[in-house]
Parts: sequence; C-alpha cells; structure tokens
Amino acid sequence: MPDHIFYQLFESESSTYTYIIADSVTKEAAIIDPVIEMIDRDLKLVSELGLKLKYVLDTHVHADHITAAGEIRNRTGAKSALSKDAHVECVDIALSDGQELFLGAKKITALATPGHTNSCMSFLFENKVFTGDALLIRGNGRTDFQQGSSEKLYDSIQQKLFTLPEDVCVYPAHDYKGQTASSIQMEKKFNPRLGEGRSKAEFIQTMSQLKLADPKKIHEALPANMACGKVPVFRP
Repeated sequence: MPDHIFYQLFESESSTYTYIIADSVTKEAAIIDPVIEMIDRDLKLVSELGLKLKYVLDTHVHADHITAAGEIRNRTGAKSALSKDAHVECVDIALSDGQELFLGAKKITALATPGHTNSCMSFLFENKVFTGDALLIRGNGRTDFQQGSSEKLYDSIQQKLFTLPEDVCVYPAHDYKGQTASSIQMEKKFNPRLGEGRSKAEFIQTMSQLKLADPKKIHEALPANMACGKVPVFRP
C-alpha cells in the first residue's frame, strides 16, 4: 500500500488541475488550486476517502478562475496558504520560500518560483512537484501581466525546479493539450522554451513575441482571489 494518497482532478472551463494529497496513515490532506465551481465534487472525494483536510494551497493569485480556498476553509476548518508575496490578508498562512507544512509524517515544501506572478509557489511533496503556472508541460506561464517577469521566471525554473532530481514528477496547474504530467528530466530535455540549455536571452525574446489575449475571467477572478475567493458585492 502506498504511504501517500494522490488524486488529480480537472476543471474544463479554465483547464485547471486541482490536486488532493494526503498521508495514508493519518489521513491528513491538502488540496491544491481548488476551483469554486468544483467545490462539491472535491469535498465529496475528500469525504469518500475519509480524509481530514488540513490545508488549502494556492500556487498563486489566479487570473483565470476563482479559488475555492475561502469557502473550503469555511466548510472544513482547513487553513488556507498562499505566498507572502501575494499580500492577501485573508489567508491563514503566508508562505515563505522553503517553508514546510506537514501531513502526518509527510512533508510539503514551498518553493518560491516567481515570474508568472510575484506570488507563484511550487509545492514539493514526495516525488512530485506541483508547479502552478510557472512550469507547464512543454511550456511555461505567461509573463505579460500581473507582475510578470520573463527574467524572474527563467531563473525560477532553471535554479529552483530544474535542480530537483530528474525523476521528480511535474504536475502543473493547467494543460490545454490533454497532457496530465511530466518530469523534471523530460522538461529539461524537451521543453521548447527552457530545455536543452536555452539561454535567458532566448527565453526573454520568445516571451516578448507572444501575443496572448487576457484570460476571460481576469476582471472577476483577480479581485475575488485577493479576497480568498469571495466575489465582491457592488452596490449602486
């Protein structure tokens, strides 16, 4: 029997992956990047597995969906956690680079990986790294809004993620081509923007030439996520 529990869930509108991880012995669990529309599905699975939700982790302040962190905290008592660099006052735990959280005897290590946003954190758990929008499968997060910096993102991936053991599995917050996982070895070898020794100058040039539309939900999602998923009520 494996000593930890792992589930990958998908939300199709924003192509977001949500992850549930837990210690098999204590059943203490964390959920990573939950989407508000899928809260009932996710909490049903937590209940079916007999897990005790200890943490709700967001990899960054999302621009394409509204987090379920605040509502999950209300329903379960789990503590919400997000990078201290997000400056979101309603979170329970403002994470620093290298900070450790525990599910029973199992350790989650927060790795600051800014560049897509200032608040990007990757989470290392067992032989898995949850990379949010920093490192994607054969790609990476955009850097053209929300404090984006191609220079910072290149350094985060090369110095923090690509220095992990090559057999570590990579689980991003999104995929738009039907892929579910990769590995550090595969991304170092096959990522067209970052692999095989691509220079920082090459990466910055590539990112500067992307012409991407804004996420559909950005004007709704950003203010809500700065309030832990609570949609502001506008009164005339």
